[in-house]
Amino acid sequence: MILVHGRGASARDILTVAAAVDTPGFAYLAPEAAGSAWYPNRFMEPIETNQPWLDSALQVVGDVLAGVEQRLPSDHIVLLGFSQGACLALEFAARNARRYGGLVGLSGGLIGPDGTPRDYPGSLAGTPVFLGCSDVDPHIPAERVRESGRVLESLGGKVRVELYRGLGHEVNEDEAAIVRALMAAVSRREEVGDPGSRAPR
Repeated sequence: MILVHGRGASARDILTVAAAVDTPGFAYLAPEAAGSAWYPNRFMEPIETNQPWLDSALQVVGDVLAGVEQRLPSDHIVLLGFSQGACLALEFAARNARRYGGLVGLSGGLIGPDGTPRDYPGSLAGTPVFLGCSDVDPHIPAERVRESGRVLESLGGKVRVELYRGLGHEVNEDEAAIVRALMAAVSRREEVGDPGSRAPR
């Protein structure tokens, strides 16, 4: 699992999520942003206002993934991000669509203002995708979470979206349980060599 931390946080912080979802057979990698932020402005600002930091951050995720892929195929790798890290992980996966073991965005959505074209190439090819967020998150509009789910589904992801009533900007136990189930499905698929398996919806 590659974990991407949020604004103002660190690799150590996001590894607390790894502890909450720890599943046998997984190793955890967490890159860290310089200055504790992957890009300077809100994720729904015009994309050019977050350049060149956004492209640099996407490259960091790509480099970590490429390193892991020297040992494992992408369909055994889960990408997970929280907050700004969720936005980055989802945007990376959309721009680099392929069959991943899983894609998890906790309190995040695809990057760019309303109306941003979402004509991403490629296919997620059945990748299990989980998006979890508060329905009143102060940073992440619920409609952006829903829109992100629709876009990732159009790319071939098997998408589950959960909006939690009144939740803060945090990860709850239900989200952790869903992620653990997704991870367990990846482990089972690896053990039996069944590329058709996926996490339950």
